Amino acid sequence: MTSVTASFSDIDKAAGVLRAGGLVGLPTETVYGLGANAEDPAAVARIFQVKGRPPSHPLIVHIGSAEQLGDWAEDVPETARLLAEHFWPGPLTLVLRRGPRVPLEATGGLETVAVRVPAHPTALALLSAFGGGVTAPSANRFGSVSPTTADDVRAELGDAVDCVLDGGPCEVGVESTIVDATGEVPSILRPGGVTREDLEAVLGHPLAVPTTSDIRVPGQHPSHYAPNARVVLVEPENVVAEAERAQALGHQVGVFLPSSYADATFKAHAVVPVPDSMTAYAHGLFGFLRDLDRQGCDLIVASLPVEEGLGLAIANRLRRAAGPRISV
Repeated sequence: MTSVTASFSDIDKAAGVLRAGGLVGLPTETVYGLGANAEDPAAVARIFQVKGRPPSHPLIVHIGSAEQLGDWAEDVPETARLLAEHFWPGPLTLVLRRGPRVPLEATGGLETVAVRVPAHPTALALLSAFGGGVTAPSANRFGSVSPTTADDVRAELGDAVDCVLDGGPCEVGVESTIVDATGEVPSILRPGGVTREDLEAVLGHPLAVPTTSDIRVPGQHPSHYAPNARVVLVEPENVVAEAERAQALGHQVGVFLPSSYADATFKAHAVVPVPDSMTAYAHGLFGFLRDLDRQGCDLIVASLPVEEGLGLAIANRLRRAAGPRISV
């Protein structure tokens, strides 16, 4: 687990900012969040303003422990409690019936609420010092690449954030898995840091990953997690040829190069070798995208990984980063 790099005085200061209706950039094991007092409608509204996020997009309420779940959600089914027992603290978000403490401003007007317990010592220390729930979407402009370091937050949002806690680089690197636990049969609304296989092992049955849902959750926008550069997705065997074609057309091309093509020689502005480990790939994904932006790439060529384990979450993020146009 990541060590606490923010001091206790920093955490106390951040808790005071939350109580005063301010915004805090906070580390979690997935990405950095933009936090506000979950029970303060005005503070929650400020999150939407700073991010440029549509108010219909619900936020995740972060709490300090699974024992607090009943304070924020109603009619919690045993399946949800089972998942919380196994995966909290951790990168799993449960969608449940909204409790009275949660304002509709935090749920996008829905009668459901998304809740999780983060597995980062700085986040947990802040939640303990604050003593309440914290709504915290990723600390970036709506639709852009999620931040995985405190410097990413400062570069993206600047003075719009009242306080940024530095907890080091995020360990997981992609957002939490979101599970709809409102009905008798759970389903995955957003793949993330807890794999479908791990969830199925605990539940003892397969889980669906529907492409659409009546329940709105973060990350469903057609274009999301997007760098400034346009992302083009092709089959792995076409990555090199597509990169060379785009480079010849005058693009500054960044390439996510699969390991099977590591020895390939070709022209490109920048190359990111894709890790064989999906854990390492997920950890570095958003950093790779940000780095290619910093290097001046205007087009990124990538292929989708095998959609198993964390590969499912990585593929989801790449598809959203590419937007409606995902192939050439």
